[in-house]
Amino acid sequence: MKLDELLAWYGSLTPESVARVREFYHEEASFRDPFNKVSGHRAIEAVFQHMFENCTEPRFTIKDAHQSGDYAWVTWRFTLRLRGAPAEVEGVSRLRFEGGGRISEHCDYWDSLEMFAAMPMLGPLFRFMKGKMAAERGA
Repeated sequence: MKLDELLAWYGSLTPESVARVREFYHEEASFRDPFNKVSGHRAIEAVFQHMFENCTEPRFTIKDAHQSGDYAWVTWRFTLRLRGAPAEVEGVSRLRFEGGGRISEHCDYWDSLEMFAAMPMLGPLFRFMKGKMAAERGA
């Protein structure tokens, strides 16, 4: 597997191209993020299809990637619109590749609070809570 090919796919992901999961992921691959923990092609495809069904203009922008042996770490920015409101989340993916070069484990690390803070109804509450929990500035 060429990491560059995978990252190009993520950068141009569409509802139609989601089916290419089978090219990049092992049939028993696991996928985990703050909202999902699934295994297998069908379940991973469903996660991406759900994203397109519930978000407007979702887009991944790859910032950086490093590979060492069977593992790769990818930093990215995810932009979208939730009920018309723009949102942006930065995160990191840890990918493990199996012998055939496809992904066997995919784990995303990102702050789900950033997404909730962008929502029109919940945003003010989450931004207020974040401000209250933050350390005092300048201290």
